[in-house]
Amino acid sequence: MRNTTANWAGADFQEPPRSRGGVALCGACRGSGSCRLGVRHERLDDDGVAWFELACPRDQEGGPDVAHGGWTAAVLDDCLGHLPLLHRVLSVTAELTVSFVKPVPVERPLEVRAWVERREGSRWYIQGEMVLLPTRAVLARASGIWVTRDRGHFARHEEWLAGQIDAAEGQ
Repeated sequence: MRNTTANWAGADFQEPPRSRGGVALCGACRGSGSCRLGVRHERLDDDGVAWFELACPRDQEGGPDVAHGGWTAAVLDDCLGHLPLLHRVLSVTAELTVSFVKPVPVERPLEVRAWVERREGSRWYIQGEMVLLPTRAVLARASGIWVTRDRGHFARHEEWLAGQIDAAEGQ
């Protein structure tokens, strides 16, 4: 069986594998058919704003009934990073800043909204926020830079990593 994720990730733009809720799946989530971070649905509205429905899975609990801060950061990275993807552009995270406003409860309905602040060449400056539903209380905010990636991105990484392994073995 051929690895379609590798073909997708290294190719010119193609539609990524998606969950039943329409969530673009990374290589790690493709096998299960759902997002391990708990994102259940994603959509792009007519104004170019991306919306994500999710809940923090219990296995991402960091404190009593609250999400681990790493989960919150990972979800915001993933959701904000899906905004270029929803615009049919492959990108990688260059920078991410997260402000933790309130603890994020586990197993409660949440929503992330992401929008483009501006674009400069291959750089996407994206902002977003996570809210608790139905009250819409803000739990976290994020901003960052995503860079459009070319076909050779992962091949260059593999070459660099091989050089690191060779250097370590030579010590």
